[in-house]
Amino acid sequence: MELAFAYLAAGFGAGLTAIGAAYGIGRIGANAMDGTARQPSSAGDIRTSMIIGAALIEGVALFAVVVAVILAVK
Repeated sequence: MELAFAYLAAGFGAGLTAIGAAYGIGRIGANAMDGTARQPSSAGDIRTSMIIGAALIEGVALFAVVVAVILAVK
């Protein structure tokens, strides 16, 4: 029974992580598009910053999913 709750918690944690990462990357993309529309000459700098921010969010999300899975099988 405890193992079932561990798997349930791992799935819940991984799902919340995916939702949070998608929300964060969506906000980054929306703000980057808004910034590019306001100042087209700085599109390259905005794009670079957006990619770095999205990569950091993906890294944290991957770490959270790995932690959730490790806690489930422990």
